[in-house]
Amino acid sequence: MSMTDELLGREAAATLLEALGDAAPGNPLPATRSAASRLDALTLSGRARALAQGILEDIPGGRGALTGVVRSALQRPGFEGWLLWPVGLSVARRAVHEDSRVAFDDAMSVLRELTPRFTSEFAIRPMLLHDLDRALGSMTEWTRDADWNVRRLASEGSRPLLPWGERIPALVADPEPSRPILDALYDDPSDSVRRSVANHLNDHSRAHTAFSLETVRGWQRAGGEHVPRTARHALRTLVKRGDPEALALLGFPPARVTVSPVDVSPSRVEAGGTVRFGATIVNPGDAPAALMIDYVLHFPGARGDERSKVFKIAQRSLGPGERTTVEAAHSFRPITTRRYYPGEYGVALQVNGVVHARADFTVLP
Repeated sequence: MSMTDELLGREAAATLLEALGDAAPGNPLPATRSAASRLDALTLSGRARALAQGILEDIPGGRGALTGVVRSALQRPGFEGWLLWPVGLSVARRAVHEDSRVAFDDAMSVLRELTPRFTSEFAIRPMLLHDLDRALGSMTEWTRDADWNVRRLASEGSRPLLPWGERIPALVADPEPSRPILDALYDDPSDSVRRSVANHLNDHSRAHTAFSLETVRGWQRAGGEHVPRTARHALRTLVKRGDPEALALLGFPPARVTVSPVDVSPSRVEAGGTVRFGATIVNPGDAPAALMIDYVLHFPGARGDERSKVFKIAQRSLGPGERTTVEAAHSFRPITTRRYYPGEYGVALQVNGVVHARADFTVLP
C-alpha cells in the first residue's frame, strides 16, 4: 500500500462517509461517494480537493448547514486524522464562497476545533488567500491558546511555502504580516510549535535575508530558554549559504583558519557506494575560534550541469595554534529525494561559511 493510500485512501474515505452520514441522517452523500471511488488516480492533495468538492455538493445551503454537520461529526470517535483535510477544506471553501464576516469567523472557529484531531494547516490556506488580514488576526489570537496544536496552527498554517499547501503570494512577497505570530511563539513550551516557527522563518529566509536576521536578533534581545535552538533551525538555509551575519548571530563569526587538502577515498566510487573524506583544520591565530564545519558536494545534474549541496559535519572550538581533524562519509545509495548520476564529483569543506579547496572523484555508472 502506498503512503497516499495509507493517509487518505479507501479506508479513510469510508470512515469519512460513515461519520458524515451519521451527522446528516437521510443524506446518501452521492457526490462524496463518487469522489471516494475515484481516489486511486489522484495525488494526496488531489484526493483532499475531490472529497471536499463532494462534501460541498452533498451538503448545500449556507454556512450553518455544513459547519453544523461537521460539528456533529466531531462528536463521533474516529473522526480524526487525514480524512479531516477535505472536511476542513470544504468548510473554508464554503465560507469563501459565502463571503461574509460571520461565515469567515465561523469557518476559522471550526478549523480551530478540527486541528487537535488533525492539523488544519492545509485547509486554512483559502482563508488566508481570501482575507489575509482577518485570517492573520484570528491566528495571532491563537498564539495564546492553551492547546499547543492550535498555537502550532497559527505558525504552520501561515507559512509562506508550506509543503503540500497553497502558496500565499502576499506572504511570499512581504513577510512582515506574520512577524507577530513568530515573535509570540519562538520560545513556546512545545517543541512542535517552536519547530514550526523555525521552519516558517526559514521559508522567509530564502528571499528575505534581512527580515530573518532582524527577527532572530529580536528574539535574542528578548531572551528565552529555547532561543539558541530555534534560531539555529530558523537560519539553517542561510548558514548553508555561508551567510556571515547568520553565522555570527549563532556564535560563529569569521575565523582565519587553514585547511589541509581534502583526502578522498576511493577516487572512483561504485554506483551505490560510499566515499570517505577528511582534512585537518588549524587555528593559526592568537584567539579562540568557534567553527561551524560543513561540506559542499558538487555533483552532475540530470542535464549534465554541475550542482552543489551543503551537508553538516560538526562544530568545533579551537584554541590558538590548535588543530582538529574532521572526517565524514557520503553514501550514493539511491534515495527517493535525490538521484545520483555517474560522472565527476567534488567535495570541499566549508568553515564558517568559507569554502576551501575541493577534491574531485568519480562516481561510476
